[in-house]
This record gives sequence, C-alpha cells and structure tokens, in this order.
Amino acid sequence: MSKVKSYLGLAMRAGKLITGDEIVLKAVRAGGAHLVIVAGDASENTKKKFRDKCHTYNVPLAIGFDRGTLGECIGKAERVVLAVTDPGFFRMISKEMLILSEVEYIE
Repeated sequence: MSKVKSYLGLAMRAGKLITGDEIVLKAVRAGGAHLVIVAGDASENTKKKFRDKCHTYNVPLAIGFDRGTLGECIGKAERVVLAVTDPGFFRMISKEMLILSEVEYIE
C-alpha cells in the first residue's frame, strides 16, 4: 500500500478530509480545500467540473486511483471525490503523489 493511501486514511481519522461532491465544492469555494482528489474512473463531466472549479480557486487537483480504492483508503464505500482540508496533510500527500504512477493528472 502506497504512502498516499495511508496518509489519506490518517487524514480521514484526524478529521482533515472531506468527501462528497457538494461538500467538496463548498470547501473549494470557501478556501478550505488544500487538495482535491477525483477518482480516475469518475465521469468526464465530474472531472471537468472539478478541474474548472479548482483552477478558478487555485486549488491543486489530482485525478487518479479509482473510486473503490479511494473509498478503501478512508474506510468507506466507493468515493469519487475527496478534499484534504489541512495544509500539513496536503504537503505530505502531494509530495508522495508526485512519484506515483496511479495518479494521472496533477495540477
């Protein structure tokens, strides 16, 4: 299991990770999201929506893994979108993501 996956689980247990379309969009708009992760198997519409919103609000976006893996990382059912709300976890996770082949897009 990669470090990114364990860091995501750790962030979830620490209460520094949110999940769900509307909640994540609200956090992006409010400046509370430091990193958004969208599942690689999400619909093109969902990817575009988060790509555009994150670009507008200057929030780093990663597209990778699949919905099953994202859910598994945080101990929940399948998840399409997650947001890290803590700058410390953001630094840890983004540093590891740069070396992962499972993440296809990082902005």
